[in-house]
Amino acid sequence: MPVEGGSSSGSASAARHPKQKRKAHSLSIRRTNSTDMLEGQDSKLPLALRSNLLDLFGQIEREFENLYIENLELRREIDSLNERLAGDGQAIEGGDPTKGALKAKASHSTSQLSQKLKTTYKASTSKIVSSFKATAGSRALCQLLKEYVGHRDGIWDLSVTRTQPVVLGTASADHSALLWSIETGKCLLRYAGHAGSVNSIKFHPTEQMALTASGDQTAHIWRYMVQLPAPQPPPDVGAPCDDDQDSSDREEGEVDGDGPTEVPTVRVATATLKSHQGVVIAADWLVGGRQVVTASWDRAANLYEVETSELVHTLTGHDQELTHCCTHPTQRLVVTSSRDTTFRLWDFRDPSIHSVNVFQGHTDTVTSAVFTVGDNVVSGSDDRTVKVWDLKNMRSPIATIRTDSAVNRISVSANQRIVALPHDNRQVRLFDMSGVRLARLPRSNRMGHRRMVCCTAWNEENQACNLFTCGFDRQAIGWNINIPALLQEK
Repeated sequence: MPVEGGSSSGSASAARHPKQKRKAHSLSIRRTNSTDMLEGQDSKLPLALRSNLLDLFGQIEREFENLYIENLELRREIDSLNERLAGDGQAIEGGDPTKGALKAKASHSTSQLSQKLKTTYKASTSKIVSSFKATAGSRALCQLLKEYVGHRDGIWDLSVTRTQPVVLGTASADHSALLWSIETGKCLLRYAGHAGSVNSIKFHPTEQMALTASGDQTAHIWRYMVQLPAPQPPPDVGAPCDDDQDSSDREEGEVDGDGPTEVPTVRVATATLKSHQGVVIAADWLVGGRQVVTASWDRAANLYEVETSELVHTLTGHDQELTHCCTHPTQRLVVTSSRDTTFRLWDFRDPSIHSVNVFQGHTDTVTSAVFTVGDNVVSGSDDRTVKVWDLKNMRSPIATIRTDSAVNRISVSANQRIVALPHDNRQVRLFDMSGVRLARLPRSNRMGHRRMVCCTAWNEENQACNLFTCGFDRQAIGWNINIPALLQEK
């Protein structure tokens, strides 16, 4: 390509047609006039910024000018070739210079240009077509179930109860945790016992109790009682709908609906766990529900007895703040992740031995590490990777998923072993345990999250597979996942 602001060589300049010179001269005049006009306008931009913008626009215009001139030169060469072939007496089928031998020679003379164009645009066109196919496929495999709107600040975490009635719980920076009807999207109960951001929520495996972790340096255990509302009738598809409003036109922080205005509120915890010296970022129940583990920014994880609220063990060793903790669904194992780029496996199966394994497979903050029903641990990181590990041999990951954005709190479906990845860039992607991408949740102005997606959680009750996501746009979203079609696409 010619150098900026001029031709590629002196010979090229000398060979230009007079009409081309006049065209380039007129473009230069137009650019100068537009620049003078912009400089004469009253602008609020700083002078240095305006000057930089004008310079960049000038460079862009010069590039287009050079491309235009090259195009004219190529056209002139093709016309010259056609005239030479006609003068040599070459036969032209039907008098059309684009057919027969002339077409073959002209195509041969311009083959390099054609190849260059194909090479330049084939990859980008394929990407565009692939993105359209992926979006269409994702909409068929992953359909919106319900939106849960009512928090006044971003939602950090969400979870689904393990007992009947099955409800959704969300933990928010607005100092509250809410319980929702999954089918209707109605808020059923509010927990308002914390004095800081609620960073995590997990439900007891057999009883109607919830465990929440907070920025007020405590974790709370509280009981709830909810009654599910009657299912709503399906909407009339023929009725006019107000959902046609583009969500990009909404003001920042604006959400749909009025939120939970009059719902039962629990303000007093059954038990308060107070041994941390910093923000409690996450908490979870050990198998059986008689003990809980908490993770804090004070670089420690604590193990408590539920019945007495007594501190049993303090798990130390991380060099920086903890980001997450998770317990194994069937064994007394705990995994903690940290900003020190590691995650640690703690073994409480033998009461006298608390073995620790440190895993250093990431290069940035490990945002979460979770167990699967089998013998695997899946870890996600700000280094834009997700790694699958085998508990029997955790020297190196058995699969690595590379993404284009930081990964937040991941979840793995119990039955199908599908990993759901929430990203900083608002995407949610689904992978299998071998690292094969299965789908991406739909995202548009009218569907999906409008800000960072913080967490995902699965619900596989009643032969249905639902995935729930929450983000800093103050809403949680439920999705129906067509697992048979998803695996068939794989």
